[in-house]
Amino acid sequence: MNNPKIQKMRALLAAGDVIVSPGVYDGYSARVIERMGFEAASTTGAGLANSRLSEPDIGIFTLTENVEACKWLARSVSIPMMADADTGYGNPVSVYHTVQLFEEAGVVGVNLEDQVSPKRCGHMRGKEVIDAREMAKKIEAAVKAKSDAGFIINARTDAIAVEGIDAAIERARLYAAAGADMIYPDAIASEEQIKRFVDAVKLPVSINMGFGIRSRPTTPLIPVRRLKELGVARVTLARMLPAASIMAMKQALELFRDGMEKGIAHDRPDLLASIDDITDLMGYPFIDQLESEFLLPEEMERKYGAEKSGYVVHEKSQAKSS
Repeated sequence: MNNPKIQKMRALLAAGDVIVSPGVYDGYSARVIERMGFEAASTTGAGLANSRLSEPDIGIFTLTENVEACKWLARSVSIPMMADADTGYGNPVSVYHTVQLFEEAGVVGVNLEDQVSPKRCGHMRGKEVIDAREMAKKIEAAVKAKSDAGFIINARTDAIAVEGIDAAIERARLYAAAGADMIYPDAIASEEQIKRFVDAVKLPVSINMGFGIRSRPTTPLIPVRRLKELGVARVTLARMLPAASIMAMKQALELFRDGMEKGIAHDRPDLLASIDDITDLMGYPFIDQLESEFLLPEEMERKYGAEKSGYVVHEKSQAKSS
């Protein structure tokens, strides 16, 4: 394995604890996840489609749009990030190229699902699944496409909602035999079903928790400790951060509108990150460091004044590095 992030993800899997992987949909969420100490992340296909296109997750977010988004997100953090590659954007031949593009983008693995294209977001009604044999061929093509043997092919099956748990388990076994590294049973309905799935499929199992759904979620919210007891290898939180962001934006705008109507300005630092928080999160201090190292002293003085001239800043930079 040449990619250190892939090595890290494989090490996390080998450690035997549950990998908690919150869903990423933009640069802020990616950096916050890493800053909060989580060891892995995963892109949310619905979150990317919703936030970048302002459209439902119904298969109109294209391969190149997805890869381009993942490239920038993966390079923004040091933790391993997996990606949602939907159905692989076509037949097994398409999947072959899809996997190569995502691996080149810097993610450590992809989800590939057995839905009919155009796919639907996992919690939507009306899902359909392709022939299990065709999906197995997609997995075989994905495995052949990998340049790094550690790159993770996470075979997602949506068959539970369509064909039932027994058929989904049979599909998962077929996908495992085709070379999948991990299995993701979408919309699994109970602890009992999770336990059955883990026991029946001799691969790491990934479960998605549907935070942000007020009505009955497709998969019940289960504590991470309990998921570990059930044998789950990875839990994704695809909708948690998009849902939290939407709620926070609504609260902030409602408060601002209230102030407009009352002729006051609310000061609520508990609801808003400071500008310093944002600049620190997004790496502005590193830009200051690069300027102090590479800009001419007179340029530094012209931009920032004598107190931050080249000599003074270089001296501070050298002191920090020593």
